Amino acid sequence: MFKLYNSLTRKKQDFKPLNKNAVTMYSCGPTVYGKPHIGNLSSFLTSDLLKRYLKWKGLEVKQVMNLTDVDDKTINGSIKCGVNLETYTKPFIEDFFKDLKALNIEPANHYPKATEYIPKIVEMIQIMLEKGYAYEGDDKSIYFNIKKFKKYGQLVQLNRQRLKKGARVSSDNYDKKRACDFALWKAWSPEDGDVFWETDLGKGRPGWHIECSAMSTSLLGPTIDIHTGAIDLKFPHHSNEIAQSESATGKPFVRFWVHRSYLRMDKDKMSKSLGNVLTLEELINQGFTPRDFRFLVLTNHYRTPLVYSKKSMTAAKNSLKTIDEFVKRLNKIDSKAARFDVKKEIEKTKSKFIQYLDDDLNTPRAMAVLFNFIRRINKEADQENISELNGIKIIEFLTKIDLIWGFIFFGLARKDRKLKPEEKEILAKRKEARKNQDYQTADVLRTKLGEKGIEIRDTKEGDQIWHFK
Repeated sequence: MFKLYNSLTRKKQDFKPLNKNAVTMYSCGPTVYGKPHIGNLSSFLTSDLLKRYLKWKGLEVKQVMNLTDVDDKTINGSIKCGVNLETYTKPFIEDFFKDLKALNIEPANHYPKATEYIPKIVEMIQIMLEKGYAYEGDDKSIYFNIKKFKKYGQLVQLNRQRLKKGARVSSDNYDKKRACDFALWKAWSPEDGDVFWETDLGKGRPGWHIECSAMSTSLLGPTIDIHTGAIDLKFPHHSNEIAQSESATGKPFVRFWVHRSYLRMDKDKMSKSLGNVLTLEELINQGFTPRDFRFLVLTNHYRTPLVYSKKSMTAAKNSLKTIDEFVKRLNKIDSKAARFDVKKEIEKTKSKFIQYLDDDLNTPRAMAVLFNFIRRINKEADQENISELNGIKIIEFLTKIDLIWGFIFFGLARKDRKLKPEEKEILAKRKEARKNQDYQTADVLRTKLGEKGIEIRDTKEGDQIWHFK
């Protein structure tokens, strides 16, 4: 049974989706007022790992990741630049998708923009007004009454005795030590410029927190299996999401809350407000690759703070080199001897691998299992106990577990590069030679392809083409 730590209950629990084979997952996406930094990306990578593992275990996953394109930050940025909101946020949305692709993060099913869900937001607020969970303030904005919602702050064990009745805050980002009635709908003010909607709630625009509640319930229903996000969103954002959603629907909002711990630069968490952020582009300029960063993040347990440094990135790069050399070696094995029981070793490794990932995605232990496997196979290969056929079986095993990791072959063994005309000609001649059982010529031609950075492995399904350059 897959055990997952639930931030709401503060313990590991057996994970079972509401629907037998289908998982609903909402992942907090970016606020598009700047390029994503690697702290943001570490959270998205954790969501990707969780989704990949659930799919690997045979479950269907429907994932929604929002794009916050209207809030205090995006409005202030658009006004400062003298452009409308859509023009301002568009390049940052493009940067976000570019980084996801570079990191081999599988696409979500939906990427809703907050501006596309204004009618649903208004509808939810109207329901809360009717139920008495919301009220109109003297500034004509609509606020959520946290005293009315008895479970408010449960996610962070907030002391309800310290809640101040009537204390309000309209800012999207406010002191995390304060518990105040927060804005669901902000009445228009000159500071918002031309960003407003004319609705039954009056002229204005949504608060930040209500946007996620509206998008999640619209696309995934009132109750979802998993909600992921960075740990610093637990309060107030996620706490407010719970209050809004459950007040409006009358049903539990999220069954499992999964939070990624901080990514730190030295002693401080990485944050735009602290001015110590690093983008993926800047990471590349330091001599590292997105693949290196993916390895670093995913092999650190998601609930443990991760310290970014050139030392940690260099260690990640070197670990990937070990994996790369192992894969290359497997592709070059031509021995017919099979004195080592590779099938048994694969099954043993797979069993331990699953054991650790089933324990709240314990990736450090799972990765240790993989490297122990590599050392074991290398030792046997040194003694020529691994056959060519076994080499193929090991690559097939690595390919299967890379459906979870996404970095073993990503950026190394690419099947999408088109062969050049001369490469196609050599490959065709080799196929013809094998067809005629002229294996000596076939081997010569395979060597020629190898000199061009192309490794050929013969399987039952046909030629497997791996590109190493």
